[in-house]
Amino acid sequence: MNTLYYGDNLPILKKHFPSESVDLIYLDPPFNSNRNYNVLFKDESGTEADAQITAFEDTWHWTQDAERLYHDVVTASLPVSGLLSSLRFTIGTNQMMAYLVMMTARLIELHRVLKATGSLYLHCDPTASHYLKIILDEIFGFDRMRSEIIWRRYGGFKRSSAKKFPHKHDTILFYSKSEELTFHPQFKEHKKEYIRRFKKDDQGRLYRDDVNPTKGGRRIIYFDEVEGDLIDSLWTDIFPINPLAAERLGYPTQKPVALLERIIKASSNEGDVVLDPFCGCGTAIAAAQNLNRKWIGIDITHLSIALMKYRLKDTFHLEPKKDYSVVGEPEDVSSARQLANDDRYQFQWWALSLIKARPAGAGGEKKKGADKGIDGLITFIDDQSGKGKRVLIQVKSGHVKSGDIRDMVGVLDREKAEIGIFITLNEPTRDMITEAVSAGYYHSEGWQRDYPKVQILTIADLLNGKPVQLPPTSTTFKNGNSIVREPDQIYLNL
Repeated sequence: MNTLYYGDNLPILKKHFPSESVDLIYLDPPFNSNRNYNVLFKDESGTEADAQITAFEDTWHWTQDAERLYHDVVTASLPVSGLLSSLRFTIGTNQMMAYLVMMTARLIELHRVLKATGSLYLHCDPTASHYLKIILDEIFGFDRMRSEIIWRRYGGFKRSSAKKFPHKHDTILFYSKSEELTFHPQFKEHKKEYIRRFKKDDQGRLYRDDVNPTKGGRRIIYFDEVEGDLIDSLWTDIFPINPLAAERLGYPTQKPVALLERIIKASSNEGDVVLDPFCGCGTAIAAAQNLNRKWIGIDITHLSIALMKYRLKDTFHLEPKKDYSVVGEPEDVSSARQLANDDRYQFQWWALSLIKARPAGAGGEKKKGADKGIDGLITFIDDQSGKGKRVLIQVKSGHVKSGDIRDMVGVLDREKAEIGIFITLNEPTRDMITEAVSAGYYHSEGWQRDYPKVQILTIADLLNGKPVQLPPTSTTFKNGNSIVREPDQIYLNL
């Protein structure tokens, strides 16, 4: 049941999800704005990676696809069809309307796949929350609106010339499919002042004497039998992820695990199915796994799917195919070639994921540009200095030649990097192999071992399990010959 899907969630929902098959849905879709919220990483200048802008620049524009989707929804004669038509008349054919059409079509499908006892939590901001609320009222019924949760995001305020109050909260719209919803009230932890009122009995159990107001006597109250304050719709006790947090993945819209765990505990039981159709870096998936729920995640970028696979391995030691399924990724050279023809950036991200490399430009590493020969990066430490050393990766889906390898050698020299990996969809020529061998070796002092300085790997090689020859990326030298094993830091702490 645990599955990651790569692709557009609308056709995936229609093709793979039976009606009433999901217990809980959490979605944190990209908020409507004049920028691309699907962009995963920024460089130090704050600008998005060029490749990702290219991949998503049409997301919020009224295109032929938006017009076609609008037509499909309006002509479906659903309760929400008339509302969508009215919104178009009021708003016009602009970016906001394109966003609302995209969301309406998906919310219709999400309502269909939700069980009668199920609930949906939609995480949004004030930009479009008022529109989304009336759309949800039409799809679910206004009487199925359970709560408008306000999550207060703490943080420092910056001085601004904008004539408005600083925005410091998100809205989470909570709807149920029916009156028979699964719901477990949640309680806050007791304050320290309250805990100090208790003392331990002979068995070490915390208790206190209390006056019984109804019977005029005294009674024993045990701490483990007293619930904390009931959690209401104002959530001020869950903090955003700070830059040094262990769970931070470098994903700009990443939500804290505690937020998702509260939602999952409240509206599902162990063994239930949790769906996140815009799963991004996979926080809902991680929370569901941790709470013994089944889960399904969908995302439209191979970069996100790769990130989730790394997260599941590092946190839970789960492996694709063995512990969960991945649907939509190439499984052979033919499907890899099709992906490259369809979208070379998606192909590039997928190819990088095969060797656990992060894209150039991620996590503050300035993107060098497509003409500079750096598509991805791996960092390793192999001596007592603690200095990070770099492996530069280039991905090619088209024609390759010996000059490409000579160019990579030049890039390694220019960037003072230790190793270069050249990933190619097509078979390398004999001259390319000769050029790679001629580049020599990188000698690792820590491991007392030589590694080819330039390595050529085909997609066929990687699909067949051929490894990259690198010093381990999951070890850190501390002192002398003592080595401490640590989790792979592929996307962590970017």
